[in-house]
Parts: sequence; C-alpha cells; structure tokens
Amino acid sequence: MNNASAGSVRVRVPASTANLGPGFDTLGMSLSLYIWVEMRRAERTTVHFEGEGFEGIPTDRNNLIYKVARLVFEAAGEEAPELAIGMRSDIPLTRGLGSSASAIIAGLVAANALVGTPLSKERLFDLATGLERHPDNVGASLFGGIVAAAWDGEHADYVRIEPPRNLRVLALIPEFELATSAARAVLPDQLSLQDAVYNISRSSLLTAALASGRLDLLQFAMRDRIHQPYRAALVPGMERILAEASEHGALGAALSGAGPTLLALVDREDGRHERLEAFMQQVMRENGIEARTLWLEPDLEGAVCEIRNPEDLLLPVIEGDLS
Repeated sequence: MNNASAGSVRVRVPASTANLGPGFDTLGMSLSLYIWVEMRRAERTTVHFEGEGFEGIPTDRNNLIYKVARLVFEAAGEEAPELAIGMRSDIPLTRGLGSSASAIIAGLVAANALVGTPLSKERLFDLATGLERHPDNVGASLFGGIVAAAWDGEHADYVRIEPPRNLRVLALIPEFELATSAARAVLPDQLSLQDAVYNISRSSLLTAALASGRLDLLQFAMRDRIHQPYRAALVPGMERILAEASEHGALGAALSGAGPTLLALVDREDGRHERLEAFMQQVMRENGIEARTLWLEPDLEGAVCEIRNPEDLLLPVIEGDLS
C-alpha cells in the first residue's frame, strides 16, 4: 500500500508471546489476536475506542499511540500534526500477550504510512525496541512468525523464522491482570553459571528446533530456570501445568511473556486437544482461578496496512472525508 501524503490509513497488528520458555527477552512469536488502528490528520488530537476495556486510557496527545506516532514524524523530519486515532483490539490487556507492544507497532506503522513510508521496517523495529527495552514482542508483532532478536541499546538485529506448519497454540488466560513491572520485580539480580548455561543451551536448541520443524524437541527445549520458577508464585497452578502439560498432549508449555497467560504449543494433528484444554482449565479451577482458553495460530504477516472500507471505519465519518 503506497501512502505518499495519505489522507487516512488503517493497520492491523497481531498479538505476541515472548520468551517461549528459555528465550528470555530474545524470542517472540506472533499470534492470531489483533489490534486495529486508524489514523488521519486532524484539527485536534482525539482517540476513539471501539469495544470495552479502555477505561482510563488517555484520549488526547498523552495516548501511547499518539506518542509513538510523534516519534515517526520527528524521525522523518516533520513536525508532528494533530491526529484523529481510532482503535479496536482483541488483545487482552496486561495478560502477557504483548498488548503494549502491539499498540506501539500499530502507532509506528500507521504514522509511517501516513507520512509516506520514509522509515524502513528495521528503523521502526529500533524505535519500538527502544520504547519496550526488549525486542521479542515488538519484533514478532512487526514481522510476524517467530523472531529471534538481540538489542544492544541502540539497534536490534533479528532473524525471522517461519513457524512449523503443524504448530498450533492453546492460550490459557486467567481473569486477573499482572503488570510486567511486578513480574520483573520477583526476578533475581544474579544467576548461577549453571542456570545460565542451562538456559543458553535450551534457548539455542529451541531456536534451532523451531527453524527446522523439530517439534519433537520442544518439550525439552522449552524448559527454563531464569524467570519462570521465580514467577510461579504469581500464577497459581503454573508449576503443575508446565510440568504436566506434555502428558496431556502439549509439545511444550510456557508462561507467555510476564504472564499470567500460559501457553501450550501443540501439533495440530494430535488428537488430544480437548484433553489438554480440560487439564489446564481444571488446574486453574483447583487453584480458585477463573480462566478462559483460546486456540490460536501463529500469525504469518505481522503488521499490515489495510485498505479502508467506508462501511467498517473505526473513526467517526467526517463529511467529505471519504471523497
């Protein structure tokens, strides 16, 4: 979509899961839940939400999407204009599914399209990682698929991996929020050499297994010692699910990002999907936790600009706007 001097743009960005067990702050995978953001120049900045769950989120220039859009205009050498922004999201907030990363990518990509696409995806990736301080979620949401990335404080290098064809994802989403700051606060300041080597070996094996389609290695490769054991107390039932999910049909299981969502990776041809879902739900119930499950696919496209359909706008129609 060529958007030189575009009057209005709309983008769709997938959710993401980070870490996949041992790949702390380095591995991410996009998921088939989405945020849609519409953006156009306006006389004053307003943010319009469709749906529920946006209570307390700023609807003016203090909104996150406006702030990241302003970075794009500044990087392109333009003064940031006032913007009308519309947003709809299927991604649960503060559940470990990359909602803030998806919003950041949506704002960057929409603004870049609005100003004529002067910034490469790699430049947008650097801007997004600078805001998030780790590249896993933003990389997966921007590029789609599975992303292995490293951030040096200024620039992020990455490799995109096409997800294995048979890979499917079961997300167990507890009905409580868990702030990333709280989940990071329980992590230790130092690790033993033994635990560091444990995670390096499994993260390397996991990346290679995903790249080569070796789903049989995921149960072993997704084990972790540097963040999940310390976060287990924040998500009742988590330890048992991670330990026993493979007995009920999972290829491997992990805490999604900072949590509290738990993910099980499965082979779509395995016939035990209902059994796995029932097991994970039962463990949550036994711990007094309400939770819902979603069957998801790895998203393959990442952030995309969509041609706007007048009958399906997120922003209120302004007379003459669609001419």
